[in-house]
Amino acid sequence: MTLEQLRIFLAVAEQLHFTRAAEILYVTQPAVSAAIQSLETEYSVKLFHRVGRRIEITEAGILLQLEAQKILEQVALTERGLRELNNLQRGELRLGASLTIGNYWLPAKISHFKHKYPGISVNCPLANAEEICEGTATGLFDLGVVTGDVKPALKSVLEQTVVGHERLQVVVGKTHPWYNRARISVQELMETGWVMRESGSGAQQMFEQALQNWGIDSDQLPIVLILSSSEMVKAIVETGVGAAALPELMIQKELQLLTLRAIEITRSRKGIGTLLEIVQPIWKIKHQQRFQTKLAIAFEQILTSV
Repeated sequence: MTLEQLRIFLAVAEQLHFTRAAEILYVTQPAVSAAIQSLETEYSVKLFHRVGRRIEITEAGILLQLEAQKILEQVALTERGLRELNNLQRGELRLGASLTIGNYWLPAKISHFKHKYPGISVNCPLANAEEICEGTATGLFDLGVVTGDVKPALKSVLEQTVVGHERLQVVVGKTHPWYNRARISVQELMETGWVMRESGSGAQQMFEQALQNWGIDSDQLPIVLILSSSEMVKAIVETGVGAAALPELMIQKELQLLTLRAIEITRSRKGIGTLLEIVQPIWKIKHQQRFQTKLAIAFEQILTSV
């Protein structure tokens, strides 16, 4: 069994078509057929059923598909490790970050890393915290940087380390009744409409946890909109539609321009007593068992030192 045979087999398993697999791999269709036939002959199994002009993967094929993916992933990591023996002069760092962290907190860290290691390319897709955690667990990212909770099913797989903190502020636009007030009570949160992020968002998880700590069920809030981007939430709230809990990192300009007003929250309706804050860690997450490249280790050091 060779790595080339495994690559060909995986292409056929994904496409369920010999010709399309050949086109993707830039090899001939007979070469694809020969590789599959060689595997089937060597191990006396059928990897695919030929059903007319189409094929279906067999039980043996499904088993080989799972194991072949693991093998080729490990080979790719080993190759990356060998290439990195040149003192981090080249290579690729694969990061994943939740939206607000990626847009407002992480750029300075990446800039410092690029200044120190100019030959390294940094690939950093942004998504909600839940998607970044799942991508880190499956090996899509070397490291993830998120806020919010890791799903219980992934906690045994992912290692979490605090690398900073994020604060949420309850904000309203100029035409909102709260705009000219410095603070409100917890009870008054029920008296306005809310613009929310989707449930997989780290900021949304953070707000819902704060509400729970304050004795409020988030389902009881009058929600007027649920959006997939904090930037969209900010733009809507600036027009005076409801209130929102937004990361402090992303509203500095709006607060200075007075297009948004941050409202403090207290326990008492009289606006006195201890202020209630919404603060949560920024987590660096990585797989507990996957091989960690020198690039990832170098970036981890920057996350905790800059």
